[in-house]
Amino acid sequence: MPRTVIAGLDGSPESLAAAEWAAREARLRGLPLTLLHALEDWSPTYGLAALSGVEFDPASWAGSLLTEVSGQLGGDHPGLEIRTEQLEGRPVERLVSAAKDAEVLVLGSRGLGALSGFLTGSVSMSVLARAERPVVLVRAGERAGQEQEVHGREGYGEEAGDEEAHGDVVLGVDLARPCDELFAYAFEAAAARGARLRVVHGWSLPPLFGYDPAAVDPGHIAGLATRESAALTDALRPWCGKYPGVPVDEQCVVGRPGEHLTEASATACLVVVGRRPRRSVIGARLGPVTHAVLHHAAAPVAVVPHN
Repeated sequence: MPRTVIAGLDGSPESLAAAEWAAREARLRGLPLTLLHALEDWSPTYGLAALSGVEFDPASWAGSLLTEVSGQLGGDHPGLEIRTEQLEGRPVERLVSAAKDAEVLVLGSRGLGALSGFLTGSVSMSVLARAERPVVLVRAGERAGQEQEVHGREGYGEEAGDEEAHGDVVLGVDLARPCDELFAYAFEAAAARGARLRVVHGWSLPPLFGYDPAAVDPGHIAGLATRESAALTDALRPWCGKYPGVPVDEQCVVGRPGEHLTEASATACLVVVGRRPRRSVIGARLGPVTHAVLHHAAAPVAVVPHN
């Protein structure tokens, strides 16, 4: 049974932007779209109900929202199969459970502008830390509408789109423990868009360089850079062979990976980062690089779980 692209919908501008991005992603991948609303058991404050004089029915409101958004997206994306699902329960638990059957789960994220990046809420962060499938965060006003859609590739869509290309797919990798899930998602995303894949590997000089000035030999540093670059090429080689139509730009850079990925996001259509299982006394959490990218990236961010 083919997976579906799922968008979490709560009526906010951010979730509406996520639903639009998810519809485009479903078209690119030739998959159905599911709009999901998790209906938590709650009631408006008594004061608000008394002032309005109108009894609020959350289930009815959610049903109307799903119908309205489904109709709008169906008109904007003819031929796209759209399903709606309304579930009762805590949003985090429902979204994490639904993500198990998703090709990708798409959520909205409240942004504060290009400089401040993502302001991720408790629901988004909790889902990101626990989901077993890729999760994409999209802000209201995101540049999703400017991505290039290339249809007619084997396995994707119907016809070529008219839209102008905008940006590369940017992938952040850690060569200490490369992972197939991360490479697979990034190459697939680039292939679906007909986009270039820019792979950013940030590495640091050994601590010795900070204590012994004599160790700062330009030739030695150049040798380390060559070694890192060769390791990146080796890691990408099988994937370049599997996706020969995806142009790849390899970048080995010294410094904090989060900063380099944030900079690259300014001209990207999608940033892809990984998440390894991390447990703490307060539960699952995100790594420092992923956390930094989520808070400062200027493009949608895909977080791919891997071991």
